[in-house]
Amino acid sequence: MVEFGVTQGSVAAVFPTVREVLALDPVRHGAPRVVAGDDGLDRPVRWVHIAEVPDIATLLGGGELVLTTGIGLPGDDAGLRAFIGDLADVGVSGLVVELGRRYVSGVPRVMVAAAERRGLPLVELRRATPFVPITEAVHALIVDAQLTELRATEEIHQRFNDLSVEGADAAEVIRQTAELSGCPVVLENLSRQVLGYDPAGESAELLLDGWEQHSRRIRPAGRTAYDPDSGWLVTTVGARGQDWGRLLLRWPASGDVPSARSVPPTADSPTRLTILIERAASTLALGRLIRRDAEGLERQIHRTLLTALLDHSRPVDEVGLRAKALGVVLDRRHLVGVMVRHRADDPAGEIGPEAGQARLRDLSEAVGQALREAKLTALTSAVDDNSVGVLLALPDPAAEDRALSAFASALRRVRLDAGTGRTGPGAEPARAASGVDPARSESSRSESSRSLLGADPARAGFAVEAARAGVDGSRGAGPGAVIIAAGSGVGTLREARRSLVEARQIAEAARRDRRDLPIFRLPHVGLAGLLHLLRDEPRLQTFVERELGALLEYDARHPRERLLDTLRAYLEQGRNKSAAAAAAHLSRPAFYERLARIARILDVDLDSVEASLSLHVALLALEAVRTP
Repeated sequence: MVEFGVTQGSVAAVFPTVREVLALDPVRHGAPRVVAGDDGLDRPVRWVHIAEVPDIATLLGGGELVLTTGIGLPGDDAGLRAFIGDLADVGVSGLVVELGRRYVSGVPRVMVAAAERRGLPLVELRRATPFVPITEAVHALIVDAQLTELRATEEIHQRFNDLSVEGADAAEVIRQTAELSGCPVVLENLSRQVLGYDPAGESAELLLDGWEQHSRRIRPAGRTAYDPDSGWLVTTVGARGQDWGRLLLRWPASGDVPSARSVPPTADSPTRLTILIERAASTLALGRLIRRDAEGLERQIHRTLLTALLDHSRPVDEVGLRAKALGVVLDRRHLVGVMVRHRADDPAGEIGPEAGQARLRDLSEAVGQALREAKLTALTSAVDDNSVGVLLALPDPAAEDRALSAFASALRRVRLDAGTGRTGPGAEPARAASGVDPARSESSRSESSRSLLGADPARAGFAVEAARAGVDGSRGAGPGAVIIAAGSGVGTLREARRSLVEARQIAEAARRDRRDLPIFRLPHVGLAGLLHLLRDEPRLQTFVERELGALLEYDARHPRERLLDTLRAYLEQGRNKSAAAAAAHLSRPAFYERLARIARILDVDLDSVEASLSLHVALLALEAVRTP
């Protein structure tokens, strides 16, 4: 039997096979001879059943080794074929016939032919043999295997319970999984990118070569299932209805696994491996939840209260009471709604949804730390996929400008501090030969910079964006820049929603404003802000269609030309054709030809100040309408 334990790192013990049963002393006493179905001798034997009636198949569940003397079997060939067919259909492991009572010299040829055709092991016992010692011996092996399975299962649960309590990182969970199974283990995200792995002594290069393409061919049927075509046991990793990866363990159907050469070929992996990989996945999911929720219950309540104010989902008085219990007094305070968001949209389409979520959590952490550094009292939390909301509670209106300035300065310092220490040598560490990819797992990150698998420490992730954007990570117009927008201050909690909504609208309207302002207020966003406030107005949408509808339809039919972008460049450059051509990265003749085509499509004179102004307003309105 193949043992499985902490020190052995081998595959789970399984039920005895037909071959192993034939090697037992009580069976060898009967001088067994295999007359058909040699290829099925490695089938596991789940139980031994003695039968002397031809319709026994209806009482079986599969995996049984059937013992019989043959005295009750049919006397005709058709009946014997049907008997063998019924046993094969129900999935028995084999049929053992004792000679001497019904069949003297051997079982009928028709039985041998039927068993061979169905691949059912058929064994003759050429010497009289008591069946009871056989059943006792086999059942002892089965019970022993079940006890071993139970002990190993308890060991698995204890091991991963300890890992959960100790807060083990993903690298350690993967290493333990590979050690306990003796099989290569890979953790990947939903985009089939490797987050961590352990080759279990095999070649890491061979294991990961062309991984994404290989992984996409592994398509198990179920949340946890074995794919016999690829030889991988797969389970989904996630919690709270949000899956974020897959954990895969290679267990070839041939049983060709290190330290497990005697494992029989089967379409299903051992139950113990299924338990192992599911416990490992749950430990990974729990660890990620614990780290991701390091913000704690307090931050969750902040989110609940801010959402309640924006959505009117709770009475205002209840929000005030719950906030006061958190130490955030909102009654008799001057309240200012603030929204902080990245100037660029969530980059999920570029670097994956997990990175977009991590970026938002990083921003939320940075905002929280900036509030603490500025010594401001506020509710703060992410309020949608791109924005972090803040409701400042100030002692009086005179403190508004000072508080906003202090917050903006603190946020800039926090983001700049996050940028230092994230660059330099080792920014792209090589993947370890065993364990987790250092570029993607928290195991190789410093305390201030962990991957998506682990906690989101304050300010993590901003330096990567800043480096990519080529900006300081706080100001400017690059992808890493943020917008801080503040609504009008209000004197009561019942008016707080108006300030928060205004701040959100200002933040959306300011996204196309290239000015480097520490805080955007309503006067700063001008026409774009007004249009954003009116974006749901049908008359504004009708105006956009009247002015730009023909050009939008043309671009829809000719998506590669993007004439709308050409028009935008022309108008944003103050109708300076040379500057607009340079901004559009086109030669002047090509740009002039495009402008002429736009003029024909829209039937307008682009040299007309009035016509250009109308088109520019329509473009700004289109941006407002398209912005959620």
